[in-house]
Amino acid sequence: MLDDSCTILEDLIAIPTVSAQSNLEFIAYVNERLDRLGARTYLTLNREHTKANLFATIGPDVDGGVILSGHTDVVPVEGQEWSTDPFSPHRADGRIFGRGACDMKGFIACAMAMAPVFAESELSRPLHLAFTFDEEVGCMGAPLLLEALGRSGRRPGICIIGEPTGMKVIEGHKGCFEYTTRFDGLEGHGSQPDLGVNAVEYAVRYVTELMAAGEDLKPRAPAASPFDPPWSTISVGRMTGGIAHNVIPNHCQVDWEFRPVNRTDADFVRDRMRAYAESVLLPRMREVGADADIRLEIVGEVGGLEPMPASEAVALAQALTGDNAAGVVSFGTEAGLFQESGIPTVVCGPGGIEQAHKPDEYISLDQMNQCLDMIGNLHARLAA
Repeated sequence: MLDDSCTILEDLIAIPTVSAQSNLEFIAYVNERLDRLGARTYLTLNREHTKANLFATIGPDVDGGVILSGHTDVVPVEGQEWSTDPFSPHRADGRIFGRGACDMKGFIACAMAMAPVFAESELSRPLHLAFTFDEEVGCMGAPLLLEALGRSGRRPGICIIGEPTGMKVIEGHKGCFEYTTRFDGLEGHGSQPDLGVNAVEYAVRYVTELMAAGEDLKPRAPAASPFDPPWSTISVGRMTGGIAHNVIPNHCQVDWEFRPVNRTDADFVRDRMRAYAESVLLPRMREVGADADIRLEIVGEVGGLEPMPASEAVALAQALTGDNAAGVVSFGTEAGLFQESGIPTVVCGPGGIEQAHKPDEYISLDQMNQCLDMIGNLHARLAA
């Protein structure tokens, strides 16, 4: 089974699914394999029909069963120094290297390698496979899949998200809110700064307020917060604006993210930044340029995975892996979306997050074997 999963993984790595590109070749690959098994497959597409989610069911047409879920997109490789072509997978030292190897095509490859075993069995409860698009850029695909799943009337019982956790059972993580704030000023000559509205300067003031808000979040950390760090965090990823040394820039863009430990902090940050923009920055900008503006674009607001007492998903993952512990992580996944839709959810998958998004990303064969064991144990339960 390991050989099959490695072959599938190498095929998947060779299909570049960077979020800026289509994932339809990837979806066609897995859909064709599942069709051969007699799985019932359903697609949900984006507005442009350039990307698709796939939801597949193997086994009886009844409620319940377990979803194995993973995202198909990967992060870019530009600017990274890889030892080899990131989309030409290779094996060395008990590892498979390539973009997406651990985040998270390794898990998908294991699920696909095991799918024939489920298809050949008389299952008492169904196995579902959910493969989504654009998780890396705001979890854009999963909401479409879950909305379609809700309309269909199918009610899966549990979801396992196979993000790289080293096969540790993860019961909670922070949310991930991503934003772009755009500043429109008034262009002018650099020798007369008072006659223009410098969009970059106002963006700097905005970022300064963001950093102050980040500091004020630290004492708000819940007393029993299990996260590291225990408080909600703010991070600025990119700021772009201006065209020359001597031109007052009339446009600037700030890309930033916020990882809340709870909804209260989310409201705190949104309200604070809205008030600062509307009450402090905009009045000053419009004193010089009447058309000056600040616009907040929501890239994605994905709630965290909230640890639940007596979680069926956690209990199942512990039984499948033999690990009685359950932890939390600070990185985000689609798990909160599944949980919000009423499906008990846990995160557990092969590979380490420390390998993700980096040059020479890899997954070890040992981790893939552990994942195959987990899915094999799931088969024994669904066939019982």
